[in-house]
Amino acid sequence: MQQSIRQIGELLRKGSLSPVDLTVDCLARIEKLNPRLNAFITVTADSALGQARVAEAEIRRGDWRGPLHGIPLALKDLIDTAGVPTTAASALFKDRVPAEDAEVVRRLKAAGAVLLGKQNLHEFAYGGSSLVSYFGEVRNAWNPEHIAGGSSGGSATAVAAGLIYGAIGTDTAGSIREPAALCGVVGLKPTNGRVSARGVIPLSISLDHVGPIARTVADAAVIFQAIAGFDAKDKVSVDAPVEDYIVALEKKLKSLRIGVPRKFFFEELDTDVASAINHALSGLAAMGAELRDLELRGLELPGVTDRTLQKGEAYAFHAEFVEPTPKLYQPDSQRGECEPAENPGMPPRTGTGASRNCNHVRRRGCACHSDHADSSAFDRGTETESRTSPSPGTPAPAEHSPDQRLGPAGDFNPLRIHPGGPAHRPADRRAALGRSDGFAAGSRL
Repeated sequence: MQQSIRQIGELLRKGSLSPVDLTVDCLARIEKLNPRLNAFITVTADSALGQARVAEAEIRRGDWRGPLHGIPLALKDLIDTAGVPTTAASALFKDRVPAEDAEVVRRLKAAGAVLLGKQNLHEFAYGGSSLVSYFGEVRNAWNPEHIAGGSSGGSATAVAAGLIYGAIGTDTAGSIREPAALCGVVGLKPTNGRVSARGVIPLSISLDHVGPIARTVADAAVIFQAIAGFDAKDKVSVDAPVEDYIVALEKKLKSLRIGVPRKFFFEELDTDVASAINHALSGLAAMGAELRDLELRGLELPGVTDRTLQKGEAYAFHAEFVEPTPKLYQPDSQRGECEPAENPGMPPRTGTGASRNCNHVRRRGCACHSDHADSSAFDRGTETESRTSPSPGTPAPAEHSPDQRLGPAGDFNPLRIHPGGPAHRPADRRAALGRSDGFAAGSRL
């Protein structure tokens, strides 16, 4: 998989390539590599092939919908899909099957994309390694002994390994950008309100964003074009015109000013990361952009990088679940999002404060509660440039070693196939990834 979405899309439009063949190829790669990467929780093979056949027929009769028509993509398993499990990588929602698609899924389907399934993540998006998941650890496509980052780790590593051409992730505090950086792909956190988050299980409603992960900037722009736009049912969505992001790729950079906040963001950088970002800055300058060093004052003050709001909104959503079923959360999650506060400003464990905040979170439109779905629970003009991660991807820690089993070996299911109806799901969680086939460290799968 070397060609971009734009290149493949043109071949599909001309009839030189079949969406069905493209989908079959991606499914074969998933079957081969997913047991090592654990990027997918659910693979919707039959429905994907059905979508590909429809796309092929539409294109043949001249009803080409655009550059995503017939392109295989996938979704972080935090995004609702009608009739297909949406688990948030948690035992709490392992049998949760939404009744409606999230708005971003609706837009992708309208663009003619072929959706191959739901991708693994850090449980409830509350972490940056994607090691904490009911369905097992996610591994980096460039070196399976290293983390893929998170929380959209499955999406990023799947794109890097060529299992799909692009993916949709979510980003609250780096969950698209960090795994994209660690897996060597492109991740975009859009402006707040540009892409609807209705139908996405929330981490922090005030901070959650939905965006694309792809191999190239151009590919990310193509996906972004399809999913951006106003959603009247999402209280955070912004009613503003959507520009042509694909045309914008051809714009000159001479009018672009880029601020470089070296303090804080450029401190304690790994040598390779520092070299890469300085190389990128030099490239932007060579293309005509104006670089300006700037200082973001006040970062040293207490509370500036505090996550009280995120923690408060996360607990507000989970309050009704964690009280009766704490053991359905992974231990690391219990220590993070599910503990109410020892910190000032966090909502109480029970009472009107938690209830009020839970109602606020529900307004975004995620149907995770029993009364909403089939669920058993539930300076102007200046851009800024900074690093996403201070270091490259690191090896998984000892407590998540490759040999650790997350369930009985007999229950290992490397590819959870969802043929259209509710999938068979093992009673216990999937075993950790095997390491028996001799993939060399540092080699791309």
